[in-house]
Amino acid sequence: MSALAAPLAHAPAVPIDGLPPGPNLPASLQTLALSTRQRPFLERARRRYGSMFTVNVIGLGRSVIVSDPELIKQTFRADPTVLHAGTASPLRELLGDHSLLGIDEQQHMEQRKLLLPPFKGQRMRQYEPMIAQIAAQEIDRWPEDVEFDAARPMQRITLRAILRAVFGAEGERLQTLEELIPQWTAIGARVSLAPELRRNLGPWAPWPRFLKLRERIDEVLDELIAVAQADPEIEKRADVLALMVQARHEDGSPMSSAELRDELVTMLVAGHETTANTLSWALERLRRHPRVLGRLVEEVDEGGKALREATIREVQRARPVIAFSGRFARKPFELGGYRLPVGTRLLLAACLTHYDPALFPHPDRFDPDRFLDALPDTYAWIPFGGGIRRCIGASFAHMEMDVVLRTLLERVKLLPTNAPNEPWAFRGVVWAPAHGGQTAVRRRVREPRPEMAVAA
Repeated sequence: MSALAAPLAHAPAVPIDGLPPGPNLPASLQTLALSTRQRPFLERARRRYGSMFTVNVIGLGRSVIVSDPELIKQTFRADPTVLHAGTASPLRELLGDHSLLGIDEQQHMEQRKLLLPPFKGQRMRQYEPMIAQIAAQEIDRWPEDVEFDAARPMQRITLRAILRAVFGAEGERLQTLEELIPQWTAIGARVSLAPELRRNLGPWAPWPRFLKLRERIDEVLDELIAVAQADPEIEKRADVLALMVQARHEDGSPMSSAELRDELVTMLVAGHETTANTLSWALERLRRHPRVLGRLVEEVDEGGKALREATIREVQRARPVIAFSGRFARKPFELGGYRLPVGTRLLLAACLTHYDPALFPHPDRFDPDRFLDALPDTYAWIPFGGGIRRCIGASFAHMEMDVVLRTLLERVKLLPTNAPNEPWAFRGVVWAPAHGGQTAVRRRVREPRPEMAVAA
């Protein structure tokens, strides 16, 4: 148990009806603090109020922050009829009524069952050569010995990877989506937590532009769906859309075009910006930790991957791009000595749990070795959420980050820096390096491995 969090130290013997105490600053100041100085604000509140406290945030209202793994476990494992995650999500209106992130209970479980098979086992390994090729093509264009913003090239890599591996997009449709989606996601980040912007305030206002772009994206998706449905050899296709088209509901009916479109854009939103920004943070961290970087280079030259995988997990711990997993009480819910009323929003705080020294010793130290011989605890390390709502693309995202980092380490030398750590910047949905993960590289000249020389 965390000495900082002490989750049940102040919990009453009999549950109290209502919300736990928390900062009494005006909502405007709390919102500002959360968007500019999130961790200091939340850690001060945790020291004062414990591992459950209430904040008041514009756009979300009064919300209960939860940071102890035991309480997080109880929340993740709660009855899905008691706690919802989709119907009250600010993303529901953006992604569509059929989005996995915007539905709950039986509808969610059935849809999740249809979508999980493409993200398991052997199929993941089929995507590795494609992603390595995409990463290599991008990395080979990088300038040498000058600093540049890593976020944009990482976004191009992750966008193309999803469009090809998940959407099965190629040629003109691929190019069209690569033009439309960055515009759509940029506007979506602005309106996601600002309901007042989701109104028709004129043709140049954010919401009408967002809807117009979504309409154009849907037109391309309908074409991709029609091509997949008409493909006589669809069983041979490796993309996720091909499996989704073949999937059947419990009553034997196929997924509708609306379902397919909403789930495709959900996978895009959930896996594009998050993965790109985690990769940007990885470069930002590694440039400031040359010993770890040197070990990673040695490992990749030897054909290993254990340290690289541990590094990915440590980046996700130290720089979680999604700060909270959300739940919404549809019925009274007992947690940590309180009987939370209907309508309570719970925010499970990776941004606090990941920095608890009782869970992760020396949490401010970037130390991939902490995950070298042990996987992180399910309820202490939560970059992908948890329970029945855990991100279905977690394995895909981890594989993608592993392949991109491997390709990068093979092809270029990442140049260390003495620059201060990049600050955090809130981008509407994700937390990103404020300067985009400034990066500098130099081409590597590698001696062929002995087995490669023999083969040649």
